[in-house]
Amino acid sequence: MRYLLLLLSFCFTLFISAQKLSENAEISVLTIGPGSSLNDAFGHSAFRIKDDTTSLDLVFNYGVYDFEAPNFILKFAQGKLNYLIGLNRFDNFYRAYASQNRSIEQQTLNLSQAEKQKLFDYLADNYEPENRRYLYDFLFNNCATKIKDVTGATTNSPIHFNIPENYKEATFRTLIQDNLNKNSWGSLGIDLALGSVIDRKATPEQHMFLPKNIYSFFENATIGKEPLVKNSSTLFSATPEHLASNFLLSPIFIFGIIACLMVFITYRDYKGKKRTKALDIILFTATGLAGVVILLLWFATDHQTTQNNYNLLWANPLNLIVLFQLSKSKLRHWFNKYLKFLVILLCLLVFHWLTGVQVFAIGLIPLLIAIMVRYIFLIKYTNAKNTTVL
Repeated sequence: MRYLLLLLSFCFTLFISAQKLSENAEISVLTIGPGSSLNDAFGHSAFRIKDDTTSLDLVFNYGVYDFEAPNFILKFAQGKLNYLIGLNRFDNFYRAYASQNRSIEQQTLNLSQAEKQKLFDYLADNYEPENRRYLYDFLFNNCATKIKDVTGATTNSPIHFNIPENYKEATFRTLIQDNLNKNSWGSLGIDLALGSVIDRKATPEQHMFLPKNIYSFFENATIGKEPLVKNSSTLFSATPEHLASNFLLSPIFIFGIIACLMVFITYRDYKGKKRTKALDIILFTATGLAGVVILLLWFATDHQTTQNNYNLLWANPLNLIVLFQLSKSKLRHWFNKYLKFLVILLCLLVFHWLTGVQVFAIGLIPLLIAIMVRYIFLIKYTNAKNTTVL
């Protein structure tokens, strides 16, 4: 069965490659609205090739997962996963997104016959088995940026992207987070994994990594002296839905509970002039492991967006190395200095946040406050206990 499917796919590819568009053919950009899951939250973009004369109605879309790729999860984490260009019949494509209650908007491009054929041939060539895979990048080489790049590469006149009326300057992080609930685990994960490189302002053209911005910029673009978009229409309107969010399961609430527990134990330790070793071991282990993950994303992957991540100011991998000290009754003098170093790092985090070097997850605020309180307590505790000097 597998070989039969491969044969059919090969024959279909040959058919597409040899197809000539008629004068009635139209090429459109489809913009799909956001979905309910994190990977659907930013929408989707695609090309539609419609030719009533030859009964051709196909959709090419970039950014398709290649689940058959070996070591899929590892390559995804390393930023080395190749994505695919997909090909669907329009009716199947339409039903899939309509069933998910995701809006579908269409912009028919104002292209000459030669440009239509050139764009179609470009997509057909990309769909050849040896060309389908490409190295995906969330900001610079995704389903939306491919629409801009392919259109620009196949038109005879340069495209001028005029600034839309609703355009606002923003950083990459702001553009991403505007599509998310900031008090969600998805938003938290993005702010933890992505570094300060996404806190720089995006140029107008760079705004087009989002499908909705492709729509806005294409709507205002010109090719030569003519509008790039001949006409626009809504093929499917999503029914407004109220997506209930459970605050009791949100990061701020969960970390708030953990922070309150940490502060309560710290207060009890302070009053009882003692130290709860288990809390300190858990704290240093958790922050140390988080730091290792952040460090690996920074240096052991090809992701551009995970570099220069100052979450390391609170999630310090060195905390794993000093764990052996926390099981002892008396803490060494050097450990007291290390605690002061951790407090300074937390102060630097606040400085980075206030100056806009990097924006951190709001869900972490309760936890960061509790960590600071615990570190200060440990400094005072070790001083009061007259710790052993090396």
